[in-house]
This record gives sequence, structure tokens and C-alpha cells, in this order.
Amino acid sequence: MSKPDNIKIPLPLLTQTIDLLQNWNLADYDPSVQYDYDCVYYALLKKRQSLELRDAYAKVIFAENEDARHSAKMNYLQQKRQFNDDF
Repeated sequence: MSKPDNIKIPLPLLTQTIDLLQNWNLADYDPSVQYDYDCVYYALLKKRQSLELRDAYAKVIFAENEDARHSAKMNYLQQKRQFNDDF
């Protein structure tokens, strides 16, 4: 493979996959499997948070009035801060 291809998966499938991974107990697995699991799990979490952040930004852009825009912007900034703190 020369470069990674991007694919689209439905958001419910992404959420279901994250939920499934979250409930797996890897205590008896080899540390290399645990490392791979962590890489996949956190990459999917990051992708979901990125999508949520993009949605929050869209609410700022498409707000109906200034009050709604201000509220949406505060929500976006809070989510962005949380995203940056998590990763």
C-alpha cells in the first residue's frame, strides 16, 4: 500500500464498535495485542470526537440568531478544549 485510503462508515457503526471495544477485557492477552487495541480504540475515539466537534462548529455557522450563535460558540469552544485535553 502506498498511502492509506479513507473510507466512510455510518456513525452508528462507529459508535457500536467503540462500545464493543470498551467492554473487552484484554488482561489475559499479550502486551502487543493490548498495545494494538489501545491504538485502534483511541483512534476511533478521536475520530468520533472530531466528528462531534465538526457538528458543534456547524451549529455556530448555521445559528438562527446572535443568541443561538453565542450559545453554540460557547459549546463549540468547550468541546474543543475537551478534545485538546483528551488528545
